[in-house]
Amino acid sequence: MSISIGSLVLSTPVIVAPMSGVTDRPFRRLARRLGAPLVVSEMVASAAMLREVRDEVRKAEIDADDAPAVVQLAGWDPAVMAETARLSADRGAAVIDINMGCPAKKVVNKLAGSALMRDEALAGRILDAVVAAVAVPVTLKMRLGWDDGSRNAVTLARIAERAGVQLLTVHGRTRCQMYTGTADWTAIRAVKQAVSLPVIANGDITTVENAQLCLELSNADGVMIGRGCYGRPWFPRQVAAYLAGGTRLPDPSIGARKAILVEHLDAMLSHYGIQAGLRNARKHIGWYSQGLPDSAGFRQAANNTLEPQAVFQAIEAFFNPLIERRAA
Repeated sequence: MSISIGSLVLSTPVIVAPMSGVTDRPFRRLARRLGAPLVVSEMVASAAMLREVRDEVRKAEIDADDAPAVVQLAGWDPAVMAETARLSADRGAAVIDINMGCPAKKVVNKLAGSALMRDEALAGRILDAVVAAVAVPVTLKMRLGWDDGSRNAVTLARIAERAGVQLLTVHGRTRCQMYTGTADWTAIRAVKQAVSLPVIANGDITTVENAQLCLELSNADGVMIGRGCYGRPWFPRQVAAYLAGGTRLPDPSIGARKAILVEHLDAMLSHYGIQAGLRNARKHIGWYSQGLPDSAGFRQAANNTLEPQAVFQAIEAFFNPLIERRAA
Protein backbone atom coordinates (compact mmCIF):
# COMPACT_ATOMS: atom_id res chain seq x y z
CA MET A 1 0.00 0.00 0.00
CA SER A 2 2.95 2.32 -0.50
CA ILE A 3 2.91 5.45 -2.65
CA SER A 4 5.69 7.58 -4.10
CA ILE A 5 5.94 11.36 -4.21
CA GLY A 6 8.97 11.76 -6.39
CA SER A 7 11.76 9.96 -4.55
CA LEU A 8 9.81 10.05 -1.28
CA VAL A 9 8.16 6.71 -0.54
CA LEU A 10 5.42 6.32 2.07
CA SER A 11 5.06 2.68 3.04
CA THR A 12 1.70 3.50 4.62
CA PRO A 13 0.11 6.58 3.01
CA VAL A 14 -1.30 8.34 6.05
CA ILE A 15 -0.70 12.09 6.04
CA VAL A 16 -1.53 14.76 8.60
CA ALA A 17 -3.32 17.65 6.91
CA PRO A 18 -2.07 21.22 6.87
CA MET A 19 -4.03 23.02 9.59
CA SER A 20 -3.57 26.70 10.39
CA GLY A 21 -2.67 27.18 14.03
CA VAL A 22 -2.19 23.45 14.53
CA THR A 23 0.52 21.86 12.35
CA ASP A 24 3.27 24.19 13.48
CA ARG A 25 6.79 22.92 14.17
CA PRO A 26 6.03 21.74 17.74
CA PHE A 27 3.04 19.71 16.57
CA ARG A 28 4.80 18.33 13.50
CA ARG A 29 7.77 17.22 15.56
CA LEU A 30 5.53 15.58 18.15
CA ALA A 31 3.29 13.83 15.62
CA ARG A 32 6.29 12.49 13.74
CA ARG A 33 7.85 11.20 16.97
CA LEU A 34 4.58 9.43 17.77
CA GLY A 35 4.54 7.69 14.41
CA ALA A 36 2.81 9.93 11.86
CA PRO A 37 4.27 8.98 8.46
CA LEU A 38 4.09 12.53 7.05
CA VAL A 39 2.89 15.90 8.36
CA VAL A 40 2.21 18.96 6.19
CA SER A 41 3.03 22.46 7.41
CA GLU A 42 0.49 25.11 8.16
CA MET A 43 -0.67 26.99 5.08
CA VAL A 44 1.93 29.68 4.26
CA ALA A 45 0.81 32.87 2.51
CA SER A 46 3.26 33.17 -0.38
CA ALA A 47 3.26 36.94 -0.79
CA ALA A 48 3.69 37.52 2.94
CA MET A 49 6.58 35.06 3.07
CA LEU A 50 8.40 36.93 0.30
CA ARG A 51 7.91 40.12 2.30
CA GLU A 52 9.56 38.29 5.22
CA VAL A 53 6.48 38.66 7.41
CA ARG A 54 7.67 37.02 10.62
CA ASP A 55 4.68 34.78 11.27
CA GLU A 56 4.67 33.38 7.73
CA VAL A 57 8.42 32.78 7.69
CA ARG A 58 8.11 30.93 11.00
CA LYS A 59 5.40 28.66 9.58
CA ALA A 60 7.79 27.55 6.83
CA GLU A 61 10.78 26.97 9.10
CA ILE A 62 12.21 23.47 8.86
CA ASP A 63 14.55 21.58 11.15
CA ALA A 64 16.09 18.11 11.14
CA ASP A 65 13.05 16.62 12.91
CA ASP A 66 10.82 17.82 10.06
CA ALA A 67 12.51 15.78 7.36
CA PRO A 68 11.04 15.03 4.92
CA ALA A 69 9.26 18.38 5.15
CA VAL A 70 6.14 19.30 3.16
CA VAL A 71 5.48 23.05 2.97
CA GLN A 72 2.03 24.16 1.83
CA LEU A 73 1.77 27.45 -0.05
CA ALA A 74 -1.27 29.60 -0.78
CA GLY A 75 -1.55 32.50 -3.19
CA TRP A 76 -3.00 33.77 -6.45
CA ASP A 77 0.03 35.15 -8.36
CA PRO A 78 1.92 32.49 -10.37
CA ALA A 79 5.23 34.38 -10.23
CA VAL A 80 5.00 34.95 -6.48
CA MET A 81 4.00 31.34 -5.86
CA ALA A 82 6.93 30.13 -7.98
CA GLU A 83 9.42 32.32 -6.13
CA THR A 84 8.09 31.25 -2.74
CA ALA A 85 8.33 27.62 -3.81
CA ARG A 86 11.97 28.12 -4.81
CA LEU A 87 12.71 29.78 -1.49
CA SER A 88 11.01 26.96 0.44
CA ALA A 89 12.89 24.29 -1.49
CA ASP A 90 16.18 26.12 -0.91
CA ARG A 91 15.41 26.11 2.82
CA GLY A 92 14.86 22.36 2.91
CA ALA A 93 11.32 21.56 1.77
CA ALA A 94 11.22 18.07 0.26
CA VAL A 95 7.74 18.62 -1.19
CA ILE A 96 5.75 21.74 -2.12
CA ASP A 97 2.00 21.47 -1.65
CA ILE A 98 -0.32 23.98 -3.32
CA ASN A 99 -3.47 25.00 -1.46
CA MET A 100 -6.59 25.16 -3.58
CA GLY A 101 -8.87 23.90 -0.86
CA CYS A 102 -8.92 26.35 2.05
CA PRO A 103 -12.51 27.66 2.45
CA ALA A 104 -11.75 30.53 4.86
CA LYS A 105 -13.18 33.90 3.80
CA LYS A 106 -9.90 35.75 4.41
CA VAL A 107 -8.23 33.38 1.93
CA VAL A 108 -10.89 33.08 -0.77
CA ASN A 109 -11.54 36.83 -0.70
CA LYS A 110 -7.97 37.21 -2.00
CA LEU A 111 -8.76 34.71 -4.80
CA ALA A 112 -6.57 32.06 -3.16
CA GLY A 113 -7.37 28.68 -1.61
CA SER A 114 -10.58 27.12 -2.91
CA ALA A 115 -11.41 30.30 -4.85
CA LEU A 116 -8.90 29.08 -7.45
CA MET A 117 -11.27 26.24 -8.29
CA ARG A 118 -13.49 28.93 -9.87
CA ASP A 119 -10.67 30.02 -12.18
CA GLU A 120 -9.23 26.90 -13.78
CA ALA A 121 -7.00 28.89 -16.15
CA LEU A 122 -5.31 30.75 -13.28
CA ALA A 123 -5.05 27.53 -11.27
CA GLY A 124 -3.27 25.93 -14.21
CA ARG A 125 -0.83 28.84 -14.56
CA ILE A 126 0.02 28.61 -10.88
CA LEU A 127 0.65 24.87 -11.09
CA ASP A 128 2.76 25.25 -14.24
CA ALA A 129 4.84 28.01 -12.64
CA VAL A 130 5.48 26.18 -9.38
CA VAL A 131 6.34 22.86 -11.02
CA ALA A 132 8.79 24.64 -13.35
CA ALA A 133 10.36 26.55 -10.47
CA VAL A 134 11.50 23.67 -8.27
CA ALA A 135 13.23 20.31 -8.57
CA VAL A 136 11.28 18.82 -5.66
CA PRO A 137 7.84 17.22 -6.14
CA VAL A 138 4.76 19.44 -6.21
CA THR A 139 1.42 18.24 -4.85
CA LEU A 140 -2.05 19.78 -4.82
CA LYS A 141 -4.80 19.87 -2.19
CA MET A 142 -8.30 20.83 -3.29
CA ARG A 143 -12.01 20.28 -2.65
CA LEU A 144 -14.72 18.76 -4.82
CA GLY A 145 -15.48 22.22 -6.20
CA TRP A 146 -16.84 25.61 -5.19
CA ASP A 147 -20.41 24.42 -4.68
CA ASP A 148 -22.67 21.56 -5.69
CA GLY A 149 -23.35 23.25 -9.02
CA SER A 150 -19.66 23.41 -9.92
CA ARG A 151 -17.97 20.21 -8.80
CA ASN A 152 -14.90 20.45 -11.04
CA ALA A 153 -12.33 18.43 -9.08
CA VAL A 154 -11.93 16.02 -12.01
CA THR A 155 -11.15 18.86 -14.42
CA LEU A 156 -8.65 20.43 -12.06
CA ALA A 157 -7.06 17.04 -11.38
CA ARG A 158 -6.40 16.61 -15.11
CA ILE A 159 -4.95 20.12 -15.31
CA ALA A 160 -2.68 19.29 -12.37
CA GLU A 161 -1.51 16.04 -13.95
CA ARG A 162 -0.61 17.81 -17.20
CA ALA A 163 1.33 20.42 -15.20
CA GLY A 164 3.48 17.75 -13.58
CA VAL A 165 1.89 17.61 -10.14
CA GLN A 166 2.80 14.28 -8.51
CA LEU A 167 0.02 13.73 -5.96
CA LEU A 168 -3.50 15.02 -5.36
CA THR A 169 -5.42 15.35 -2.11
CA VAL A 170 -9.18 15.84 -2.31
CA HIS A 171 -11.32 16.96 0.61
CA GLY A 172 -14.77 15.44 0.15
CA ARG A 173 -16.69 18.70 0.51
CA THR A 174 -17.27 21.78 -1.63
CA ARG A 175 -16.06 25.16 -0.51
CA CYS A 176 -19.58 26.33 0.26
CA GLN A 177 -20.05 23.40 2.63
CA MET A 178 -17.09 24.65 4.67
CA TYR A 179 -16.92 21.92 7.36
CA THR A 180 -20.65 21.24 7.67
CA GLY A 181 -22.42 18.05 6.76
CA THR A 182 -20.34 14.98 5.99
CA ALA A 183 -17.50 14.44 3.57
CA ASP A 184 -18.52 12.71 0.34
CA TRP A 185 -15.81 10.08 0.01
CA THR A 186 -17.57 8.37 -2.90
CA ALA A 187 -17.23 11.53 -5.02
CA ILE A 188 -13.45 11.29 -4.73
CA ARG A 189 -13.58 8.04 -6.73
CA ALA A 190 -14.18 10.02 -9.96
CA VAL A 191 -10.93 11.93 -9.42
CA LYS A 192 -9.02 8.71 -8.90
CA GLN A 193 -10.49 7.28 -12.11
CA ALA A 194 -9.58 10.41 -14.10
CA VAL A 195 -5.82 10.51 -13.45
CA SER A 196 -2.88 8.18 -13.01
CA LEU A 197 -1.54 10.13 -10.01
CA PRO A 198 -1.77 8.94 -6.40
CA VAL A 199 -4.93 10.38 -4.86
CA ILE A 200 -5.35 10.99 -1.14
CA ALA A 201 -8.81 11.25 0.44
CA ASN A 202 -9.48 13.81 3.17
CA GLY A 203 -12.38 14.73 5.41
CA ASP A 204 -14.04 13.30 8.55
CA ILE A 205 -11.45 10.61 9.26
CA THR A 206 -11.76 10.23 13.02
CA THR A 207 -11.53 6.47 13.62
CA VAL A 208 -9.46 3.66 12.18
CA GLU A 209 -12.65 2.07 10.89
CA ASN A 210 -13.79 5.08 8.91
CA ALA A 211 -10.26 5.50 7.51
CA GLN A 212 -10.68 2.02 6.03
CA LEU A 213 -14.20 2.83 4.85
CA CYS A 214 -12.97 6.04 3.27
CA LEU A 215 -10.44 4.11 1.20
CA GLU A 216 -13.07 1.59 0.11
CA LEU A 217 -15.59 4.24 -0.96
CA SER A 218 -13.11 6.61 -2.60
CA ASN A 219 -10.71 4.05 -4.10
CA ALA A 220 -8.01 6.49 -3.00
CA ASP A 221 -4.40 5.51 -2.44
CA GLY A 222 -4.23 6.91 1.09
CA VAL A 223 -5.84 9.17 3.64
CA MET A 224 -5.16 12.62 5.03
CA ILE A 225 -6.26 13.28 8.62
CA GLY A 226 -7.17 16.76 9.81
CA ARG A 227 -9.43 17.44 12.78
CA GLY A 228 -9.19 13.78 13.84
CA CYS A 229 -5.70 14.66 15.14
CA TYR A 230 -6.94 17.36 17.51
CA GLY A 231 -5.59 16.34 20.91
CA ARG A 232 -4.52 13.00 19.41
CA PRO A 233 -1.12 13.33 17.73
CA TRP A 234 -0.82 9.55 18.16
CA PHE A 235 -3.89 8.89 15.97
CA PRO A 236 -2.08 8.84 12.58
CA ARG A 237 0.10 5.97 13.80
CA GLN A 238 -3.02 4.06 14.85
CA VAL A 239 -4.53 4.58 11.39
CA ALA A 240 -1.30 3.53 9.67
CA ALA A 241 -1.11 0.31 11.71
CA TYR A 242 -4.74 -0.54 11.05
CA LEU A 243 -4.54 0.09 7.30
CA ALA A 244 -1.27 -1.82 7.02
CA GLY A 245 -2.50 -5.01 8.66
CA GLY A 246 -5.58 -4.56 10.80
CA THR A 247 -3.60 -3.94 14.00
CA ARG A 248 -5.47 -1.92 16.61
CA LEU A 249 -3.03 0.10 18.67
CA PRO A 250 -4.42 1.24 22.03
CA ASP A 251 -4.81 4.85 23.02
CA PRO A 252 -2.08 6.16 25.33
CA SER A 253 -2.66 5.73 29.04
CA ILE A 254 -3.70 8.76 31.08
CA GLY A 255 -0.11 9.06 32.28
CA ALA A 256 1.22 8.94 28.73
CA ARG A 257 -1.36 11.51 27.61
CA LYS A 258 -0.21 13.81 30.39
CA ALA A 259 3.44 13.38 29.36
CA ILE A 260 2.60 14.15 25.73
CA LEU A 261 0.74 17.31 26.73
CA VAL A 262 3.66 18.47 28.88
CA GLU A 263 6.09 17.79 26.03
CA HIS A 264 3.86 19.66 23.59
CA LEU A 265 3.45 22.67 25.91
CA ASP A 266 7.20 22.84 26.57
CA ALA A 267 7.86 22.83 22.83
CA MET A 268 5.30 25.58 22.18
CA LEU A 269 6.76 27.82 24.88
CA SER A 270 10.23 27.37 23.37
CA HIS A 271 8.99 27.98 19.83
CA TYR A 272 6.72 30.99 20.36
CA GLY A 273 7.89 32.47 23.65
CA ILE A 274 5.92 32.54 26.89
CA GLN A 275 2.86 34.65 26.13
CA ALA A 276 2.28 33.59 22.51
CA GLY A 277 3.08 30.01 23.45
CA LEU A 278 0.44 29.95 26.18
CA ARG A 279 -2.17 31.54 23.91
CA ASN A 280 -1.51 29.08 21.10
CA ALA A 281 -1.51 26.13 23.52
CA ARG A 282 -5.00 26.78 24.89
CA LYS A 283 -6.85 24.92 22.16
CA HIS A 284 -4.49 21.95 22.49
CA ILE A 285 -4.99 21.84 26.26
CA GLY A 286 -8.73 21.65 25.65
CA TRP A 287 -8.37 18.87 23.08
CA TYR A 288 -6.05 16.74 25.21
CA SER A 289 -8.49 16.81 28.12
CA GLN A 290 -11.65 16.27 26.08
CA GLY A 291 -13.81 13.47 27.44
CA LEU A 292 -12.02 13.26 30.78
CA PRO A 293 -13.79 13.99 34.10
CA ASP A 294 -13.98 17.71 35.02
CA SER A 295 -12.18 18.76 31.86
CA ALA A 296 -14.10 22.06 31.88
CA GLY A 297 -12.66 22.96 35.28
CA PHE A 298 -9.19 22.00 34.12
CA ARG A 299 -9.43 24.17 31.01
CA GLN A 300 -10.58 27.11 33.08
CA ALA A 301 -7.64 26.73 35.47
CA ALA A 302 -5.06 26.20 32.74
CA ASN A 303 -6.26 28.81 30.26
CA ASN A 304 -6.95 31.73 32.59
CA THR A 305 -3.35 32.42 33.54
CA LEU A 306 -0.30 33.91 31.86
CA GLU A 307 2.11 32.07 34.16
CA PRO A 308 3.60 28.89 32.67
CA GLN A 309 4.22 27.38 36.10
CA ALA A 310 0.55 27.75 36.95
CA VAL A 311 -0.40 25.88 33.76
CA PHE A 312 1.98 23.03 34.55
CA GLN A 313 0.57 22.90 38.10
CA ALA A 314 -2.96 22.72 36.68
CA ILE A 315 -1.88 19.80 34.48
CA GLU A 316 -0.48 18.00 37.52
CA ALA A 317 -3.59 18.68 39.59
CA PHE A 318 -5.88 17.43 36.83
CA PHE A 319 -4.05 14.35 35.57
CA ASN A 320 -2.43 12.94 38.73
CA PRO A 321 -5.70 11.95 40.48
CA LEU A 322 -6.87 10.31 37.24
CA ILE A 323 -3.61 8.37 37.02
CA GLU A 324 -3.89 7.24 40.62
CA ARG A 325 -7.52 6.24 40.11
CA ARG A 326 -6.63 4.12 37.08
CA ALA A 327 -3.72 2.53 38.95
CA ALA A 328 -6.00 1.59 41.84
